[in-house]
Amino acid sequence: MISKVLIANRGEIALRIIAACRQAGLATVAVHSEADRDSLHVRMADEKVCIGPAYAAASYLNVTAVIAAAEITGADAIHPGYGFLAENAHFAEIVQECGLTWIGPPPEAIRAMGNKANARRTVTERGVPVLPGSSEPLGSRDEAVTLAEQIGFPVILKASAGGGGKGMRVARDARELRHVFETARHEAEKAFGVGDVYLEKYLTAPRHIEVQVMADAGGRVVALGERECSIQRRHQKLIEEAPSTVVDAELREKMCEAAIAAAAAVGYVSAGTVEFLYNDGEFYFMEMNTRIQVEHPVTEAVTGVDLLKEQLRVADGHALSIRKRPKMVGHAIEFRINAEDPVTFAPSPGEITELAFPLGPGVRVDTHIYRGYVVPPYYDSLLAKLIVHGRDRQEAIARARGALGMFLIGGVRTSIPLHLRIIDDADFEAGRLSTQFMDRYGNRE
Repeated sequence: MISKVLIANRGEIALRIIAACRQAGLATVAVHSEADRDSLHVRMADEKVCIGPAYAAASYLNVTAVIAAAEITGADAIHPGYGFLAENAHFAEIVQECGLTWIGPPPEAIRAMGNKANARRTVTERGVPVLPGSSEPLGSRDEAVTLAEQIGFPVILKASAGGGGKGMRVARDARELRHVFETARHEAEKAFGVGDVYLEKYLTAPRHIEVQVMADAGGRVVALGERECSIQRRHQKLIEEAPSTVVDAELREKMCEAAIAAAAAVGYVSAGTVEFLYNDGEFYFMEMNTRIQVEHPVTEAVTGVDLLKEQLRVADGHALSIRKRPKMVGHAIEFRINAEDPVTFAPSPGEITELAFPLGPGVRVDTHIYRGYVVPPYYDSLLAKLIVHGRDRQEAIARARGALGMFLIGGVRTSIPLHLRIIDDADFEAGRLSTQFMDRYGNRE
């Protein structure tokens, strides 16, 4: 039985995990860098351990320090949150070898889905549709050009071990592909330690739609419906919503079946997300994120399922409390509030001098900031997530407009003005979305 959970993360997700643990009657341990000594997750946890200097490589990515923190505090489980070590199969193995409970999927599943080229092969064998592309990492420019000419330009290079848009390059002809090939490999090597890249047909204006899944050790996999994540900047999501305006009941059933097949193919356990590209009535597997997602609250809002609670339950050896896909009720939208200039997108670290959160029915704020908190320059710029829920999409947008207008953060620049411009956009209001939506705000490749 789990009794004490060490949270190998920081920021709002660390606080979200602490809240779930408190509801489950579990003690918590916060690890933190020197820069995060005054962070809210450190204050709220039952115990705290400093694991290193500000830079993530010396602290939050320091496996030895994290394991040592668990040992000295007597923690018997580790929750990785998202980012940092969350999708590190080797770390998950070490956690288990040390006799600790890993609150996440099996290391084998992380490894299988972490290599994107391998993931394509695996899901294809289960009948999940994929875009035309390479089944193995590419060995040379010439190999890439030959394949691209077979499937047709444009194409996109992706890091096999990638995520977050690193190692991704679009090529519209053979000359451009030859030019960006080594750049993509170099960026992949720098970001992930592996320079392997693969190639896929590039859809110029698809929708990015993902399906949340939960699975237990008994083999039960449940899909909880889709989220629309098409509004992105440089492959980084800005706004997510559920359900998607383009998905009807028939398409939802097909996408959920495909997501379940993908998860089952690797013996998945815990929370995960299967991501698809949708274009002209067809959808294609893109990747599986083997962790809890930043945008999980929109699924919680429309299904009433506490995904963190389910993660804890499954990790403790219990079956899922949900037996079938829950009905999605109403509409939810999440806005990522980042510490950055809303026009140039330049980071904006500094002290929070004023702070007021929006209130009202259907309004939720997940955050780790407080008045006087100093936003450090070392980590992701996410300050908060605003989640609104309404009876329908129109009500959700209206609540978002009011909540964003009431959200006051002083001392740093934030993405709130950008979000207000987006929700006033005619295409957004009509649900006409694609991954190219942000082109009008300077997000061209």
